[in-house]
Amino acid sequence: MASIDRYGSQWRARWRTPDGKSRSKVFRRKLDAERWLTSVEHNKLTGGYVDPQAGKVTFRSFAADWASRQVWRPASAAVYNQSLGRVYPTIGDRPLAQLRTSELQALVRKLSDAGLAPATIETTYRAVVAVLKAAVTDRVIAVSPAVGIKLPRADRPNVNPLGADRVLALADAVPARVRAAVLFAAGSGLRMGEVLGLTVDRIDFLRRTITVDRQLVTPPKGEPTFGPPKTKASHRVVPLAQVTVDVLAAHLAEFPAGRDGLVFTNPRGEPWRRNTFTMLVAQARTAAGLPEPVTFHDLRHHFASVLIAAGCS
Repeated sequence: MASIDRYGSQWRARWRTPDGKSRSKVFRRKLDAERWLTSVEHNKLTGGYVDPQAGKVTFRSFAADWASRQVWRPASAAVYNQSLGRVYPTIGDRPLAQLRTSELQALVRKLSDAGLAPATIETTYRAVVAVLKAAVTDRVIAVSPAVGIKLPRADRPNVNPLGADRVLALADAVPARVRAAVLFAAGSGLRMGEVLGLTVDRIDFLRRTITVDRQLVTPPKGEPTFGPPKTKASHRVVPLAQVTVDVLAAHLAEFPAGRDGLVFTNPRGEPWRRNTFTMLVAQARTAAGLPEPVTFHDLRHHFASVLIAAGCS
């Protein structure tokens, strides 16, 4: 039951939380104490009550507990943990209830001044937003301070798809057992994880199609494993040109399928790790004299440009 009593020269409001815990707060004026208790009782009745004690938990503590309960793919978990790690030095020890919008804006400015790319800052900020949203849902805080934050503008460069000559130059510069992966990516439009996760049983040489229903996921620690594609729409059957089918057949004749039937493997017949494969492509890019921004993902853009040139939507 709520009550108000004298506390020296001030007034103390007493009440119980919905789960029966006793709470109190001191005010200079009795009127303020009465107004506070009125709002408390109203919030209890409407389901909007937030225990003031709950907001004393630090951002780091709540975020770590929240992250441990999420069902994430290894890659997503790595991104979130890395993003939260960037903000812990600044707001990690701040009680959630004391975080202010101005602090979050200052955090964004600090990340920008540190030289982080706008896309990285946005990813980091989204992780903070997710934590604070969960805190509101769990009634740890009443409202999230992550409102009205201005992020640095990301200038998205124009996409200039690789021409066939540059695709061939890149393919000629990579190691022999990687060449087919480059040509296959350019002829199928698959993402890197989908290319590296291709297995023989997903290839239909007769119908000239491949089934994409998984990808190779490389966690920061541990062995690469199969995981679902990036999105539900990524489950698909991709038709191939005969030249692309021939590339796969020739590759498998020279480099037989490795573990789990993987088409593209390292010299030990094991799955490629993404960072190793990315490094090989970067080295080949330099050797071929291609511009620095060129990456494996540009092969996907090449495939899209070929389809558009052929009149596809």
